[in-house]
Amino acid sequence: MDALENSSAALRAKVNLETSKIAWRDLQRNFASGVALAVASDLDLVDVAYQMSQDNAAQIQQWMAAGKFGKVSDEQAGTWFEMDEILWAVVISPWVLVQPVQKLQKNH
Repeated sequence: MDALENSSAALRAKVNLETSKIAWRDLQRNFASGVALAVASDLDLVDVAYQMSQDNAAQIQQWMAAGKFGKVSDEQAGTWFEMDEILWAVVISPWVLVQPVQKLQKNH
């Protein structure tokens, strides 16, 4: 592994350690400030945060164009609030990236 790959792996590990679960209700100030960004469930939150930290505009724009990344909509915020949703979150200052926690389905 060269120095660049080592640095990338270290930064990804750091971002991963900074993720946590949080209630959407606790993020209302961030939403009101316009800094809450939604990450689609099929994306890797750590990868999205890493790409943001690296200013990878091309990748970010691709996700945005596909509707997989962007500001949390009023409708989504209302739904999460009503459902008292718990989300994965990570801060890439000044942004707070949020993603729904995957719920395990029970097989009957």
